[in-house]
Amino acid sequence: MESFTLETDASLTTAEITDEVASAVPEDGSGLATVFVGHTTAGVVLQEDEHRLRRDVVAFLEDVVADEGWTHDRLDGNADSHLRATLLGASETIPVEDGDLQLGTWQSVLFVECDGPRKREFGVQFVGD
Repeated sequence: MESFTLETDASLTTAEITDEVASAVPEDGSGLATVFVGHTTAGVVLQEDEHRLRRDVVAFLEDVVADEGWTHDRLDGNADSHLRATLLGASETIPVEDGDLQLGTWQSVLFVECDGPRKREFGVQFVGD
């Protein structure tokens, strides 16, 4: 697995990581690339990389999961971050053909930070034919 590091700048935000994922794929490889976020308060999604939509993703997560009132908050105060990450999931698998990610026309790979700002890591595992 190839590992990457990124630094997030807000408590709830998105970062476009498609180029990093693509760089982990062999130039002429065909198979599957899996992006994995090894954090319980962050996730990864395939979505359009458009600044208004990315703001909408953040607003949606804020609306769906309340910031306070969770039992886990008695431990460390970030239950909302864990719950938001649960909705997102920790991985995405993308088909690869001849070294190219087979993403849809508007799809990009987005890292979603739910408990930042932080220094984060994610991995990309390529499995070829």
